Amino acid sequence: MLIFVTLGSLVSDSLWYFMGRKYGGAVVKLLCRLSMESSTCVRRTEHYFTKHGSGALVLAKFIPGLGSVAAPIAGQTGMKYRFFAIFDTAGILLWALAFVLSGRFFGDVLKRNPEALQWVGHFAFLLFVMLLMGFFVWRSFRQRAFLREISMARLEPQELKTMLDREQPVYIVDLRHPLDYLPDPRTLPGAVLLTPDSLVLQSDEIPRDRDVVLFCTCPSEATAAKMALTIRKMGIYRVRPLRGGFDEWKRLGYPLVEIPPQAAA
Repeated sequence: MLIFVTLGSLVSDSLWYFMGRKYGGAVVKLLCRLSMESSTCVRRTEHYFTKHGSGALVLAKFIPGLGSVAAPIAGQTGMKYRFFAIFDTAGILLWALAFVLSGRFFGDVLKRNPEALQWVGHFAFLLFVMLLMGFFVWRSFRQRAFLREISMARLEPQELKTMLDREQPVYIVDLRHPLDYLPDPRTLPGAVLLTPDSLVLQSDEIPRDRDVVLFCTCPSEATAAKMALTIRKMGIYRVRPLRGGFDEWKRLGYPLVEIPPQAAA
């Protein structure tokens, strides 16, 4: 069983690795859109992978969201395939062993206690359905509340383009993860490159006399919207996330500027 699970998972992960290597962040964002936590998937997984490097592959399958995108992120960062295969195989074995050994243990317990087996047959499925429904209801409620709060604050790309054409004072913050610079090392004119943590730490330096525009590459502008809510609580009220973020601005053909290598580093 371990051999089949390991080989099957390694083949699948290798396919996603090479897709991530070829298509970059587009594959990661696609997978995150299909996840139950699409609004935070991109930022959370990229941060975890950057922090732990190759070691993230060992525990990736135990962490919701990360297991789906770890392989394409490894390809996106240019990790050598032999290292990817070693760490990914180690992670697959740990993941498979956890379930196989658990199944063997509880299987033996149920065999030795027929009454427990009867109880499990009556209540396990019902309990599973109730837990699953509760999880989806809670997730849906939280997602709707979050999106409803940010939907009225978003700034359209056309509005920002008009502001720049008229040379209106505006403070633009690029919140993208450094991995997002790899496929296209450009940003909006005049944008400041800051991580969410840096933005909070430097909140005192954010001007209060002009509009502050935040953008990222997350689905539904999740990171930009979340940071907009965060710094609003610090007294910065003229802040708005850019609808569609970097991808929508680029799709519309609006001007972009090269990111200096030292800034990207």
